[in-house]
Amino acid sequence: MIFKPQRFHGEAPEMADEFPTEAQLEQQVADALAASQGTGAEGLRVVASAGEILLYGVVGTRDEMTRAVEVALAVPGVKKVTVRMESGDEAP
Repeated sequence: MIFKPQRFHGEAPEMADEFPTEAQLEQQVADALAASQGTGAEGLRVVASAGEILLYGVVGTRDEMTRAVEVALAVPGVKKVTVRMESGDEAP
């Protein structure tokens, strides 16, 4: 069996990393949350799926919740953020 080098219109194809993998996106959002001020990110979990980020866990205040969403949306590749968080200042 003979394998020929891949070609696209006579040129070698280039791999574009235009869309990061879900694991990369999760890591980028988690890193951004950890580095940001005012998010209380230690109680949060990040799950990525097709450019959508699910943030779930517990934060101290609703302001931290709002800040976490802002930080996640600022990461390139994030199209939408779904929140399943609880804050310590919410009434049970």
